[in-house]
Amino acid sequence: MPVRSTVRFTALFTLTALASTSLAACSSGSGSDPDTVKVSFKQSTDNSIKVMDTYLGDIKKQFEKANPGKKVELVPIKAPDSEYYTKLQQMLRSPKTAPDLVYEDTFLINSDITSGYLKPLDDYLADWNDWDQFIDTAKAAAKGEDGKTYGVPDGTDTRGLWFSKDVFAKAGLPADWQPKTWAEVLDAARTIKEKVPGVTPLNVYTGKPAGEMATMQGFEMLLYGTGAGGGSSDPLYDKGSKKWITAGQGFEDSLSFVETVYKEKLGPEVSDALDPNFSTKIRGELLPQGKLGIALDGSWLPQDWLEGSGHEWPEWSKELGLAAMPTQNGQAPGRVSMSGGWTWSIPDKAGNPDLAFEFIKTMQTKANAQKWYVANSGISVREDVANDPAYVDAQPGIKFFTDLVADTHYRPAYPAYPKVSVAIQEAMEGVTTGDKSVQEAARGYDEALKEATDNQVVTK
Repeated sequence: MPVRSTVRFTALFTLTALASTSLAACSSGSGSDPDTVKVSFKQSTDNSIKVMDTYLGDIKKQFEKANPGKKVELVPIKAPDSEYYTKLQQMLRSPKTAPDLVYEDTFLINSDITSGYLKPLDDYLADWNDWDQFIDTAKAAAKGEDGKTYGVPDGTDTRGLWFSKDVFAKAGLPADWQPKTWAEVLDAARTIKEKVPGVTPLNVYTGKPAGEMATMQGFEMLLYGTGAGGGSSDPLYDKGSKKWITAGQGFEDSLSFVETVYKEKLGPEVSDALDPNFSTKIRGELLPQGKLGIALDGSWLPQDWLEGSGHEWPEWSKELGLAAMPTQNGQAPGRVSMSGGWTWSIPDKAGNPDLAFEFIKTMQTKANAQKWYVANSGISVREDVANDPAYVDAQPGIKFFTDLVADTHYRPAYPAYPKVSVAIQEAMEGVTTGDKSVQEAARGYDEALKEATDNQVVTK
């Protein structure tokens, strides 16, 4: 497919403005050294969070020791998610800037596949015995519409409700809180607001600055619990007609929940909610300091609290409770989660693809994969690791979040999704700031949806 018809996820920056910084981020791509594999990845914007850096540094040492004469050059991109995606796509356009291995979010991978930016890995995978250990849902997340596989997943994730036991005790709420409906979540937040001043009752990520966090941790955790789309079908995309679904009752109900959080001041200040780095404050300050009652967030949070993270919080498992996000009215299955994850992919313009896959194999030995899941607070996508008691017992919360996989959902992995996601963020932002009513935001979404999908929409 020609580049002009490809989905581009520009987020807050245009490709033109980013060109110079993108090229600088990977200027080492020009003139590939056949003995050096260049590995590009997302580096945390929080200088104290070095989980990925530490892990890749260890793999680099292993790889170079096992392959004398070969070198690994780590090429970090320090940026929030939305900027990372845009910078990475700019790098992938040219052999002068393309690294040999890149870290791809599964929500964007089909866009890059369609653009011709990534290399199919099927020939490599056919000769790699470890590939049989990967679960099918994880494999599917890295497949293109052509049926070929373009990435090796390094884990998945699930989402739920984190809550402060101290805040709940002060509010007179139960320490074993397990809400059954949205109304119970909002009622708990209202109780915290009334009885525990100085504490943010509930955080739901929202708006364009939060990017995919707003869409996935926020809106989709609501929408996929409404029954929208009819039964078990996807509420965003109708596979039968291959069209995207316009805003219906479930969509509006989800927006209403977001509107309630911010209109009733149950959430953070709007200026904080629309800060692209607010998630760092959630993990680094508000939760550890007992200044947030409930956080609708992901399974990976404990990575920020481990030893050496810069935000060490060894008491977190005693001070925080975990609850599944309920469906809207408690309808079956009673809880909802969303899952995503990241993959390691080889750019089409990579200078050393064979060496890059050898690096993947080093990262994905059972021992190294297990080390990464634990360090990253990730959910295993390898059956051999998931069945290892050492993984299950490695960290509090792993069992809770792994069990949510039974009722989790995956975003529709089609090239238009990144633009659909931005349209959702815009609708959320409208009701968060109060600039739009729920109905106006839903109508705005429908218009944006038509534009994002070349009018491939259906009403259900």
